[in-house]
Amino acid sequence: MIPPVQALPRSRNAAATREAILVSARKHFARENYENVGLREIAGDAGVDPALVSRYFGSKEALFRETLRDDDKDFMEGATRETLARHFAQLFLDEGDTPQDERDLHIDQILILLHSIGSPKAGEIIRETIDTDILEPIARVLGGQDTEMRAAMAFAVLMGMGIMHNTLAIDPDMCSAEDTDRFEKRLTRIFAAALEPMDD
Repeated sequence: MIPPVQALPRSRNAAATREAILVSARKHFARENYENVGLREIAGDAGVDPALVSRYFGSKEALFRETLRDDDKDFMEGATRETLARHFAQLFLDEGDTPQDERDLHIDQILILLHSIGSPKAGEIIRETIDTDILEPIARVLGGQDTEMRAAMAFAVLMGMGIMHNTLAIDPDMCSAEDTDRFEKRLTRIFAAALEPMDD
């Protein structure tokens, strides 16, 4: 059973109501296949009337799409074509300094992908969201040829590292400074290989 979202005061504002629905939806979609999640269950755990889910998000599809997004963080901030490989390596290494609530969000998003990627409707939404929010920003920085394929390869590495870090609890922060430096250099080379232009 999914624990309900902590009840909010009756005087809560629209932003708080929307966030309560979104938090509840993430918990449900992270634990159930897309088709098995109902808006009534999401609303019930959020402590709101089911009609408010449609009012704030429009549809189950739109709500699911929002659970995949992290609007508070621009993961490409400061990245250039020359620094992109190291930028991605640093993203992984910096995860240990991320507040616990953000780390929990990342874990939920990984679980949402794993639970619903096989669903025809959810799979389509997942692919569209990844294209728009992740692959296209990477491709814009990359430039040149085969940018979508190169961006997809880098994302696959980043996704795999995220699963290793969050799900298997393998944490580079537990390494010595020397080992962390070696790990960063090796990880940078892996990303560089994924991002380099494709051979003919």
